[in-house]
Amino acid sequence: RFTKEFKLEVVRLLDLGQKPATQLALELGVARNQLYKWQAQLHKTGAPRAFRGPGRKPLDEQTELERLKRELKHVTEERDILKKAAAYFAKELP
Repeated sequence: RFTKEFKLEVVRLLDLGQKPATQLALELGVARNQLYKWQAQLHKTGAPRAFRGPGRKPLDEQTELERLKRELKHVTEERDILKKAAAYFAKELP
């Protein structure tokens, strides 16, 4: 992940136009289309609202927590079904 400051500087360099986007992308190790996305986002929302990276991190953690809870519920249900099946087949055996 890139910091807000990094993204702002990249867009500033892109706006200056001293280097082509392809060259900037290669030098910085960022996909060229990502540079354009950052540029569009900054121009659309303005600097104070652009690139709210730290603000999104808790949301990402919350989303991951919810995903893990769903997965745990699913795996628990599978385990319970297997326990019932094992008990059923154990009764069938002599």
